[in-house]
Parts: sequence; structure tokens; C-alpha cells
Amino acid sequence: MMQNKKYLRRQNSDFALIFRGHNFSYEVQAVAKVFIPGIRFRLCEDGSIPEDCKDYILTEIRNSENPENSKILNLTIFYHNQELRHSREVPENSERDVLEYELCVLLYSGLQELTGYQPPWGMLTGIRPVRKVLQELEKGLTPEQACVNLQAKYFISDEKIRIALATALVQQPILPHDAKQIGFYIAIPFCPTRCSYCSFVSHSISTENARKLIPAYVRKLCEEIRMFGKIIRKFDLSVQSVYIGGGTPTAISAQQLGEIMQAVQDSVDLQNVREYTVEAGRADTITKEKLQVIYDMGASRISINPQTMQDAVLQAVGRCHTAQQVTDAFLLARETGFTDINMDLIAGLPADDCAGFADTLRKVLALSPDSITVHALTLKRSADLYHAGDVKNSEKFKIPEIPEIEQMLRLSAKMLPENSYRPYYLYRQKNTIGNLENIGYAKPCKENLYNILIMDETQTILGAGCGASNKIIQRDGDITRIMNYKFPYEYIHDFEKLMQKKAGIIRELEKL
Repeated sequence: MMQNKKYLRRQNSDFALIFRGHNFSYEVQAVAKVFIPGIRFRLCEDGSIPEDCKDYILTEIRNSENPENSKILNLTIFYHNQELRHSREVPENSERDVLEYELCVLLYSGLQELTGYQPPWGMLTGIRPVRKVLQELEKGLTPEQACVNLQAKYFISDEKIRIALATALVQQPILPHDAKQIGFYIAIPFCPTRCSYCSFVSHSISTENARKLIPAYVRKLCEEIRMFGKIIRKFDLSVQSVYIGGGTPTAISAQQLGEIMQAVQDSVDLQNVREYTVEAGRADTITKEKLQVIYDMGASRISINPQTMQDAVLQAVGRCHTAQQVTDAFLLARETGFTDINMDLIAGLPADDCAGFADTLRKVLALSPDSITVHALTLKRSADLYHAGDVKNSEKFKIPEIPEIEQMLRLSAKMLPENSYRPYYLYRQKNTIGNLENIGYAKPCKENLYNILIMDETQTILGAGCGASNKIIQRDGDITRIMNYKFPYEYIHDFEKLMQKKAGIIRELEKL
């Protein structure tokens, strides 16, 4: 048996997941990836073991041969010529969700025994842990009872359940809203350069082809925003929040930004808007002129996102600015009049370590932003860093080990509340290193409503621009998603076809 190794590491794809007698492929993969990060499994849904596959996990559900009318759940893990087998028995009439849960518990227990690793979030693999806490509280349970129930079911650590509960208690009084209150998202998918960790659909304006797209993109985006204005008025909707994101919205010119924000002003009654956010993003795109346009056009909140305040780390991830430029941009925004500024940080960037991350926290806290969001590094296949790490073994691409990233998040969870920041939203992404989390912290009354509601998935969000999603929440809680085209050229070239999709949005809104 393996000697207490924390993770099973595989750099290739000859690790198979084999499924017999069930179709819980998604759930089994999610649990397996907690212990075997950064791998694309070979999926064998026909139940066969590939002859050329050295390592595999086999999960099986079959009927018992005894007369007790039960089902047998079997697990086999074969790794580096070592084998682990476990079984458990459940009633034959078990519901589908019970079978899924029990099979995942069997796999989780086996992998924990094999690795000696206790995942902080336990077996909870969904992206919205706080939703689980809120559901328990909605049943009338006390916070303590809610925590006990969730820890017993999902094996969550004390540390993580405490922060999930704290977040839920901040959200509870903020979440209620009228069905006609909506969010409005606007995408500007351009950046000065592409950061190595980025997986968003954003185009670097350092290339001439991308720069040429901007004028046409701005025109079409303004047209779509005004069309949404007509829909908003037709259905007497009330926009609670406006969020202009990216990319980096401030990568375009002040004039172009002003055109987009003028279209918003023409289309939305800003007097009813509780918050209006523009992601100013990277310090190398922020100017006095752009900040003044954003302020004059009614935005109440901006993000200035350093990700790190370590110059060596900024250079390693491909950011063309320094920590001092971040500080200068922040002070310029305060001077312009902004009283609600968020700053984003990433724990686990290449060339960073715990000491550097602690220094980043101290430097950001010295600026006293109104909210701070701390993301655990996510490595998706569309990010340059994902592929760079496969072929280069240098300090520039060296990512901290998972225990060190966990310690970075612990530092955040300690230092930010000590400085009057409360966790107000929390989510997890696929392929986040260590199955860790992203947490937004804010000073009291500075919580971002849009972030809370988009994570809770209880408010309709209309989305304009490249890659934006329209998410319509039905009366029964079901969600209809209608996506815009993903790439700027496609968005511009097929704009008329895209506008035809608005008929589908109108049909869904009519149901409300």
C-alpha cells in the first residue's frame, strides 16, 4: 500500500475510470479529481478494463445474489501495481440520488485510505458550497445544526464549514429580491496582453488583428445594449445591478468606454440600480481620463486587480506592470471619487510562495480597498500556464505545492477578518488546484450584490456582448440559458443571427 502520499500524480492520460452498472460518470470523476488533480481520465463506460492501461479506478453497482433484495457497490483501485478493493451493500429500492451518494462515499473512502489525504472540502465537489448551508438554514435548522449535518454527509473540515457558514449568514439578509429585479452583464473581451493563467475568452490588443476588431465590436455591443433596453422596458423589469466585465474593459479607449456606458445610460434607469461595477482590471490600462469617464457615467464600483503585489510574480504570469503601478492606479481612483473599490488576488501563482503572498496581503490591506477577492489558482486547458507547465521546468512556471496554497488561503481567512473584512460570497471552479475556493471579502455594506446573486442562481441575468450568458430564472426555479457567440469576430460577423436569439429570451420572459 502507498505510504501516506497526499496525491496521486499522473502527467499523462493512461489513468482510466471504469463504470459498470451505473451512469454516474460525472459524479465519480468529480470525486476522483479531488485526489488526482490535473488529469484527463480515460472514460470506459462499457465497463471494460483497457489492456494497455496500467492504472484505473473501477466502480460498479450490481444486484446482490442473496435473497435480501439488496444492491452491491464495488470499488477497485489499481495504481502502480497495488490494488485496493472495497464493497458496501445498500437496499435494492434505494433512490438514484442515494446510490450516487453511496458510490461516491465508497470511492472517497478508498482514495483517502490510499493517499492519506483529507480534502478540506471533503466530498463536496459542487461549485456553490454556501448554497448547501443556506438550504439547511431554510429548513429551520440552527447554524450549528446545519454545520453538523453537512459535515456528517460530506466530511467537510471545521475550517471550511466555518467560512461557508459565515458567508451564508452575511448573504441571508441580502438575497431576497423581487422576480422582476434583474442583473445586467456587459462583456468587453479585450486585454492588453493575455495572462498565463487566464482561461477567459479574451483577446490581446497587442496583436493588430484584435485591435482592428474593437471599433466594430463597440458599435455592435451598443446596439445590443439598446435592444436589451427595449426588452427591459417591455417587461417592466428593474435592473438591480450593472456589471461591465471582460477581459479588461479599460483596455479600450476612454472614448469607446464612454460610448458603451452611454448606451447603458440610454437603456437602463440608473436611479433604480443599486450598484454599477466596471472592472478596471489591470493597472497598465488605467488612466485618469478612463476613470473620469467611468465615474461621470454613473458607475459606483470598480475593480483594480493586481492578482499579486510581487513584481517577480507579475512578470512570471505575463503582466506588463509593477506593484507600484497598482498602488498608483488605486490612489488615482480614490482621487477621482470612487468610494467602492475591489481588488482581486490569486493564491498559487507561479514564482510565488507563502511569504510573498503574505506580503501581498499586507500591501493591499495598507491601501484599504472596500472589498478583496481571493482566488485559488485554477488551471484550465485554455490557459497558457496549463501547457507551459507540461514542457518547461523552470522557476518561472513553478506553481506552489497544494499545502502551500492552502496556507495562503488560511492567511487570507485570518488577516482579512482581522481588518474588518467579512466573507460574503464563495464559489469553486473546476480544475482549481487542491479543490480549493474563491472567496470575496468585503467591509460591511460593501458586498457586491451581483456576485452574490449570480452565485446563488436565483436572479435573472441578461448578458450583452461576446461570450455573455442570458440566464432566465423561471417561477419553479428552473434555469434557461441562452448564450451569445463566444468570439469577437463571430459576434460581429453573425450579429444579425445573434439578435434573432432575442426572440428566445422574450419567450422565456413572457413565462414570468
